[in-house]
Amino acid sequence: MKKINRRSFLAAAGLTAAALALTACGGSASSTASSTASSAASSTSAAAELTTVEAGKLTMATNATFPPYEMTTDSGEIEGIDVDTAKAIAEKLGLELQIDDMDFDAALLSVQQGKADIVMAGVTVTDERKAVMDFSDSYATGIQSIIVPEGSDITSPDDLAGKKIGTQRGTTGYIYCSDDFGDDAVVAYDDGLTAVQALKNGQVDAVVIDNAPAQEFVAANPGLVILDTSYAEEDYAIGLAKGSALEDAVNAALEELKADGTLQSIVDKYITAE
Repeated sequence: MKKINRRSFLAAAGLTAAALALTACGGSASSTASSTASSAASSTSAAAELTTVEAGKLTMATNATFPPYEMTTDSGEIEGIDVDTAKAIAEKLGLELQIDDMDFDAALLSVQQGKADIVMAGVTVTDERKAVMDFSDSYATGIQSIIVPEGSDITSPDDLAGKKIGTQRGTTGYIYCSDDFGDDAVVAYDDGLTAVQALKNGQVDAVVIDNAPAQEFVAANPGLVILDTSYAEEDYAIGLAKGSALEDAVNAALEELKADGTLQSIVDKYITAE
């Protein structure tokens, strides 16, 4: 399992206070046991009332190339902050989590077309996406960062003008750069790793991507650096189909995970203290 340094991640990625400054609920042992039993009974009852793509399952579409939120281990397992959060939500709802890994664009469409219940892949809430899908409450804040070779003359977002910019297809980095610098300036790749490889090969001058995977890519590729000045800040949330009856249940589960410290524990699992 990969971890990144909390200090470097939080300095640039800034997970929301809701995700990181969580307060556990107190109580006596007897009241805690009673609450747990009550919660389990409620989950079983809630699951029977929820309509999902596949009965008894919460189907999550994702793109497992976004560490530490979702990534594939050497053994082929998919893990990460989003994955563990989705598992915890499914447990709260009395459902079994099923993960479908696909391209980022396909993951967004999967929910819109009713093929998946939720999409979690570091999905940013934008007006364009809100027009075609619904979102849960935000559970984290991410930052679009700029990766360049050491010694690059690109030192700020403004310097991207006239440059070739690599992004992952369908992401907000792609959307922002296309809007700001024109479609001809942006080269879209299927995933962030391919974009970074293109940068190393001199095919693009910079890569704009979310800070969390940017940290991982730069750590694994000497000679690349992340600019101190970020490109944009944005909220991550769980995507659902328009009018999904799951939205209230997902939000309630998220709120419980924040309140009982589970979300904090999940973040700590993947982001080291030092």
